[in-house]
Amino acid sequence: MRQTSSVLFIAVDSLILIRGKSIPGLDEFTAALDHQGIPAVWLTSRSRLQFDEPRRKLGHAHPFIAEDGCAAYLPEDYFHLRPESNISKSQRASTVRLGRFTCIPVAEALPAAADALETLSADTGVPVVTLRSLSLRELVQNTGLPEREAELTRQRDFDQVFFLAGVSDLDVQRFLAEGRNRNLQLRQHGVFWSAAIGASTQRCIRDLSMLYDRALRQHAHIVGIATEDLSPGLFPFCERTILLSNRSQDSDSADLSTNPRARRLELRAPDIWERVLEAISTRN
Repeated sequence: MRQTSSVLFIAVDSLILIRGKSIPGLDEFTAALDHQGIPAVWLTSRSRLQFDEPRRKLGHAHPFIAEDGCAAYLPEDYFHLRPESNISKSQRASTVRLGRFTCIPVAEALPAAADALETLSADTGVPVVTLRSLSLRELVQNTGLPEREAELTRQRDFDQVFFLAGVSDLDVQRFLAEGRNRNLQLRQHGVFWSAAIGASTQRCIRDLSMLYDRALRQHAHIVGIATEDLSPGLFPFCERTILLSNRSQDSDSADLSTNPRARRLELRAPDIWERVLEAISTRN
């Protein structure tokens, strides 16, 4: 691994649409990072399978964090980690093999989340409809996606995707409150929700950062890059931040003055990715 002073963690769900189309310039930006030897870890609420095609299209060859912090996935031979073997049922493996990736699991595997969600629904009397329970036709109707892409939305490793139908706002709040009491993480994604046990973006970032520091034999600064809607789930765990805003820098200059290690760049600027590269190389 080439020496670098920074490792990027980029929340990409607003930059790469659900069907794999990315905003202009992201592919060139990814190539420029590789040319400069700057690793970029992608963060997404999507699953490993959903993210496979966008990664291949954009040539992303670094780790990624999927299902909202449920796990970190490493390409084959990245860090030269190997999935553990001879793990008893009472032990929890620190690495497992999932598809072509070495996975560092943080959340409990899917059966646990599915069982907890089912129990929560029964105990509160609030009905849930999981994507796994739908026929393919129903799945297509509810997601608005072609069959293949719709099928991928429900194939998860850790969290359970569902929606609430025909319930009042009061029922939803009661359902969420009881879920929090049971340490079940319930997160909203538009009309859908996901349920997970033990997911932690912070822990995923921490584990990957330690691996990078060990591989580089020095500390690499954690730089977070995100749009405004996704920044709250990433920026608290980063040493430096770059906010991709739909507003001009001038309109938010007061916010920048309170945090000298934060940058705000206008996402609609024609040279946005050149500005991001410059911000990455600039030491605050």
